Amino acid sequence: MVAAMAAEASDDWWIIGSAAIALHGFPVTPVRDVDLLMSARDAEIFMKRVGGGGRTGPPSAKFRSAVFGTWRAPPLPVEVMGGFALAAANGWQPVVPRSREAKRVGDQELFVPSVPDLKAMLMAFGRPKDLERALLVS
Repeated sequence: MVAAMAAEASDDWWIIGSAAIALHGFPVTPVRDVDLLMSARDAEIFMKRVGGGGRTGPPSAKFRSAVFGTWRAPPLPVEVMGGFALAAANGWQPVVPRSREAKRVGDQELFVPSVPDLKAMLMAFGRPKDLERALLVS
């Protein structure tokens, strides 16, 4: 469902987080949602197309997105992050993977960062669950 709805995106997009780890074939559990990383423009169009809900809860001091929403129609919720950034020592840094690998699921292609890029991203996120997941892709 994600691949079909993201196919019209103008910019590159990626699945990140635990779903990306699973798409790479590593045993990660549980995969509770799918994190979809897109440009802000594409995320806004995507969210309008799927009719997903906007942000709920307080903003994070560690992460921010120009566009954020959750699409609940698929079997797993899809968290859409457009213009995603990470708080770093030198200010907010955009999160944009350097690589993009296709993973086929049925007759659709999903895109993920390479294993080294995914691991670096998880390490940069720095939360306990991200650091644990980074060990899975070592």
